[in-house]
Order: sequence, then structure tokens, then C-alpha cells
Amino acid sequence: MKKGFFQKVKKYKVLLLMLLPAVIYTIIFCYLPMSGIILAFKDFNYRDGIFGSPFSGLKNFEFFFSSGQALKVTKNTVLYNLTFILVNTVFQLAVAIFLSEMKNNRFKKCAHSIMFLPYFISWVVVSSICYSFINSDYGLINQYFSFRGMEKIDFYNTSSLWPFILVFFNTWKNIGYGSVMYLAAITGIDTTLYEAAEIDGANIFQRIFRITIPSLMPTLIVLTLLALGNVFRGNFDMFYNLVGSNGLLYDTTDVIDTFTFRALIQSNDFGMSAAAALYQSVLCFITIVLANFAVKKYDKDYSLF
Repeated sequence: MKKGFFQKVKKYKVLLLMLLPAVIYTIIFCYLPMSGIILAFKDFNYRDGIFGSPFSGLKNFEFFFSSGQALKVTKNTVLYNLTFILVNTVFQLAVAIFLSEMKNNRFKKCAHSIMFLPYFISWVVVSSICYSFINSDYGLINQYFSFRGMEKIDFYNTSSLWPFILVFFNTWKNIGYGSVMYLAAITGIDTTLYEAAEIDGANIFQRIFRITIPSLMPTLIVLTLLALGNVFRGNFDMFYNLVGSNGLLYDTTDVIDTFTFRALIQSNDFGMSAAAALYQSVLCFITIVLANFAVKKYDKDYSLF
């Protein structure tokens, strides 16, 4: 006979009490603010407030889609995020495997700490670092070109170069943090598998491709699914701080978040920004549901739900 609900609560009361702060935090900061979705369908004014303002139907969505920029910024957002996921996964996985194979523990800890450091640097500081490298007059790169007698590159007026710049700095900032997840998973792999493979004559590359990477697949798939849940959300801090208000770069760097921010600052239209946020959330939800469905078809043990 199955135990009742309250019997289970009593049995696991200590674990439930440990979970309670996280549940309360999630409810207050994630679920209660969802009531603000109604702003996407209202003509907001300060006098009537969020719930008292008159309904405007789909007028707020019309502004976003009639601007002529909706398709471009959506495409940029998706392409950037897919590139970030792919590049970050490859480099983070490579770093984690490289560190796990190192025998010198002191150098391993030092190397990982150095790679982890950029994660704690704000994007404001990163933008200053970026500027010191690519500034047209005094940037290190252009100084090197000038020293070699080569023509300088005007990075801030050349939009085609910015996808590479953004991908580079995103990878540089997140490589240390992301590799921690894979390092933790690698430490959980049964060491007897490596010992048996070594006895059978497997070299280091065979052990990596036949044992390490297959064992990391569940972690890799879960982290990828979680990342896909934000594929329609641009990293506002990164794009806004690195690109700023340089209109010459908008064609290749403008994402939904930066476009919405500028529109909000210029028009002070909260309804339009709420509509754009709802548009993002719905697309993110659909994406992660479809991705999870595909993973479940492949192997249900790897799916999130």
C-alpha cells in the first residue's frame, strides 16, 4: 500500500525544509512577476497602473512587427545564440578534458583559475578591454598593424567583423565557468574503465573518444537543452556594452533585447517592451519543448521532462 502524501511529507520533512527557500525565491521572483504579462495587451499609463490601464488588444505587438526590424533582430538573436552554444560547448568540453588529463595538479588548478577569472568580470569592464584592443587609433591590434606597415582596420565602422568579435569575447568570458560542469561529470566516471582500456593498449585519444566523451553525453545534452531555452533571448549586457549605440553595427549586432531597450527609451512605451518579452518567452518555450521532444525520441533518459 502506498504511503499517503502527508506521510511522505513527514518522512522527508528535513529535505523539504532545505528546499523551501529555493521554492519561495522562485515563486516570488519568477512566478509572481508573470502577472505583468498583461502589460503586453494594455495601453499602460501611470495613473491607472498595470491592472487599471485600458486594454489595447494586439496593438503593442503591431509596433514590434510593423517596425520592419522584427525578422532581422530575431534572426540575429537565434544565430548568435546557436553559435554561442556550439562554440562554447566545444571549447568548454575540450578544456575540461584537457585539464582532466593533466598530471600536474598545481598547474591544473592554476590554469583553471585563470580561465575562470573572466566569468567574474562585468561586461562593462570587458567592453573597456575590447576597446583597448580594437580602437582605431590606439588599439593594440591596430598598433601592431601600424608597426608592421599594414593598413589599420576601423573595427567600429565595419559591421561584418563584429560577429567574430562577439563570439570571441563570449567564449573567453564563459569558457572557465562552463568547463566546471564537464570537469565535475568527468570526475564521476568510473576510473576502472580507463585502467581497463589502458591495459588493452588504448592510447589517450582512444580513451577520450571511447570513454570520456560518451560518458559526458547526458551532461552535454542537458546543458544544451537548458541553453536552448534562452535561444531567443540575447545577452543584453554583452551586446549593449560592447556595441553601444553605434548604428553602423546594428545590421549584424542588433538583437531583440537591444532593439526593445532602445524603443523603450525613445518612446517610453512599456506595453511594447512587454509584448516583445512575451514574444521571446513563447518562442523559447516552444523551442525547448520541441528540443526535449526530439531528445526523448532519441533516449528518454536524456530528456528534461
